[in-house]
Amino acid sequence: MVGGLGGFAGVFDIAAAGFRDPLLLTATDGVGTKLKIAIAAKRHDGIGIDLVAMCVNDLVVAGGTPLMFLDYYACGRLDVQTGTDIVAGIAEGCRRADCALIGGETAELPGLYADGDYDLAGFAVGAVERADLLDGGAIAAGDVVLGLVSDGLHSNGFSLVRAVIADFGFDYAAAAPFAPRQSLAEALLTPTRIYVRSCLDAIAGGGVHGLCHVTGGGIAENLVRVLPGGVRAEIDGTQWPVPAVFRWLADVGGIASAEMLRTFNCGIGMIVVVAPDAAAAVTARLQAAGETVHAIGRIVADPDAAAPVVDVTAPDFQHARA
Repeated sequence: MVGGLGGFAGVFDIAAAGFRDPLLLTATDGVGTKLKIAIAAKRHDGIGIDLVAMCVNDLVVAGGTPLMFLDYYACGRLDVQTGTDIVAGIAEGCRRADCALIGGETAELPGLYADGDYDLAGFAVGAVERADLLDGGAIAAGDVVLGLVSDGLHSNGFSLVRAVIADFGFDYAAAAPFAPRQSLAEALLTPTRIYVRSCLDAIAGGGVHGLCHVTGGGIAENLVRVLPGGVRAEIDGTQWPVPAVFRWLADVGGIASAEMLRTFNCGIGMIVVVAPDAAAAVTARLQAAGETVHAIGRIVADPDAAAPVVDVTAPDFQHARA
């Protein structure tokens, strides 16, 4: 950063960050209706991490290093403690992503939000050397698909989660049926995992052909966004343990496997597509960086397909291996 906070615009020296021929990357997102659970439970400390994660995880998919982050916090009436908790979480998320919290905006909008309600939006800027941009073009038949485990629900599917909780009268303050050492609110509000450091380390070691951040739409609808033409991704949902929260939702809510896969990450928060001869080395680097990694599929040739295809064999949510 150049200068300090308080000006009308943040200033960042990209040359001082060590880039020679950079492309700028941008991403923006929010937290969605997960906020309703944070508001109901009066637990706001992790929501800021979610906000950063949803943006910076998108940047690293292109091979980008997050440089700076800005937030927009809108509420009906500012509660100082709530705002402090939210911003502390945003700062923690930025620390985990190694990026600068360069500015933001707080808006009181009493005609739009009721007292106690708020919304968040985030905006991240990153950079990647032109020669290192990951655009999926290197993905080819024979590549191995690795899945990095999620920290639970992350920040998608909460309208469905809230509907299940409302329909069956669950109490956010009570012990979570799938995690009895936590309250239901604590378990559901587990922050989105930030994959920046581990994925950048894996990329630096070579052999990574593509990345995919698994958000709304699940594995199939996100992985297809990074595949080139003429290939098919075959994903085997039996190759990773489905976290208890997803098994609980499928069971209690009577949610079909197809809907679970379309709505949630189901335990895989980031996908790494690697050259077959690099799979072992990339896995080792990711594990050394703290990730839990599963080989979950492969890329096969599909020259007759009009567009890339992703086939996902659903996990058995009722009897998923623990």
